[in-house]
Amino acid sequence: MLYLTRKIGESVIINDDIEVTVVDIRGKSIKLGFTFPSDATVLRREIFERIQEENRAAAAVGSEALADAIRDAGGTGVPSDPPKSETGS
Repeated sequence: MLYLTRKIGESVIINDDIEVTVVDIRGKSIKLGFTFPSDATVLRREIFERIQEENRAAAAVGSEALADAIRDAGGTGVPSDPPKSETGS
């Protein structure tokens, strides 16, 4: 982890196109300003972690639902051999 000391109004640049500026400091709170490309995503860590948890839960439910659908359709979930052509190859 990189540690930097910055004062109000000072910035750091990340990857040439992301700028993080210290806007205000009050007690134990620091207000940061971010300038970044419109196609970049910036999330607070707690939001990022919540999204990751929800994605894992959705993927688990999705795979269970797929297995149920295969069973309901009478399948085993194991692909069968492809049909042979009429020429025997």
